[in-house]
Amino acid sequence: MSSGSVCPEARLCRNETAALFHSDPGSASSLPGSFGKKRPGYPEIYQEEYEESPEAATEYFYKLSQDSNYIRRYRVKKDMKWKVDSPYGKIDITINLSKPEKDPKAIAAARNAKNTAYPKCLLCMENEGYAGRLDHPARENHRIIPIEIAGGKWGFQYSPYVYYNEHCIVFNGQHIPMKIDKKAFEKLFDFVKLFPHYFLGSNADLPIVGGSILSHDHFQGGHYTFAMAKAPIEIKITIPGYEDVEAGIVKWPLSVIRIRHKDEKRLIDLADHILRCWRNYTDEDAFIYANTDGEPHNTITPIARMRDGMFELDLTLRNNITTEEHPLGVYHPHAEYHHIKKENIGLIEVMGLAVLPSRLKEELEILADYLVNHEDIRSNEKIAKHADWAEIFSSKYEEITEANVMEILKKEVGEVFVHVLEDAGVYKCTEEGRKAFLKFVETLGV
Repeated sequence: MSSGSVCPEARLCRNETAALFHSDPGSASSLPGSFGKKRPGYPEIYQEEYEESPEAATEYFYKLSQDSNYIRRYRVKKDMKWKVDSPYGKIDITINLSKPEKDPKAIAAARNAKNTAYPKCLLCMENEGYAGRLDHPARENHRIIPIEIAGGKWGFQYSPYVYYNEHCIVFNGQHIPMKIDKKAFEKLFDFVKLFPHYFLGSNADLPIVGGSILSHDHFQGGHYTFAMAKAPIEIKITIPGYEDVEAGIVKWPLSVIRIRHKDEKRLIDLADHILRCWRNYTDEDAFIYANTDGEPHNTITPIARMRDGMFELDLTLRNNITTEEHPLGVYHPHAEYHHIKKENIGLIEVMGLAVLPSRLKEELEILADYLVNHEDIRSNEKIAKHADWAEIFSSKYEEITEANVMEILKKEVGEVFVHVLEDAGVYKCTEEGRKAFLKFVETLGV
């Protein structure tokens, strides 16, 4: 959309939110730390909604982002979404038709690449109202709520891709790399205190196990309950010095420690302790190495939320080591599943939502026809990659017909994603894996 053809809704959005930034989006006056009091520079309607409740404020801002066509309802409706049963609960699957598939190696390279362009990335403050260029999309109808997180200037916006309800992005006002540390945990809870109906989490800060934009410090959250949040504690644990904190290993394919307390400061301190221990932890028997040749491997994907009046933090242990057999990562989707999911397992996938590439829509439709008509899948280059998989699962069904083929494919895609999550777990959900997990837990009291 060019600057000369802004839709009426976008003009309304611009008029209502122009005061957010005054002349400088990064100015201190435009980035208050709390929405609980009236402050200059805020749209009156948004402020009034927040004073009613944080839920009312986010509902207003989310609708505004839709009405301005920043979140394109028509595009989101085209995405394929379904749920599948698994041993870990109902897993969410989405084939997103608007976001391109990314190669893990390209993601890793982008983290360290020098960028002198303006804006430097899709998460910079300067994207608000930006007209766009050949290699950077226009954001003329994009609006950001400025907030203060842990004493710093941050922005609050919604994702245009909407993987789940009220999918938001909270990003640093400065273009600096992501880092998981004690400060990151503080930031998570600062946001959750502002919006207690939202969860907020972070991608890991290392390539392969991190998300797609590691060059800009940011979090993702929203108003949605994932399967991971519903997963129960499988093994209760007690960490010396933190006996007052509820803690346990979560029944989940990835390796998750959940901690709960009424005082978020206790969780921040404990999370920092667990992180520092994990950063330096090596267990050769479990094929976990803190570093090789000076390259660090251990980090954490954290997710913060409030539940039943208590603060809760899920700490997902991650490791990005590679081998000749698994050049994209040992704890990464293995090659046998790349025909479905090759991208990094970031925050959203960790929580139980498969974000699958748009190519799959067409491929599954073609595959369905070939299965129903008993045609040679290997003869079609578009779906030949799925041939081995189709041979395995098709034998489980007495008959695959036009009436049931898509439901079968959806179920089988879901099972693949569950295996992908199991690949990403540093400790497997087996007796041997749990013993190795508890071996690490024991080091937390040393």
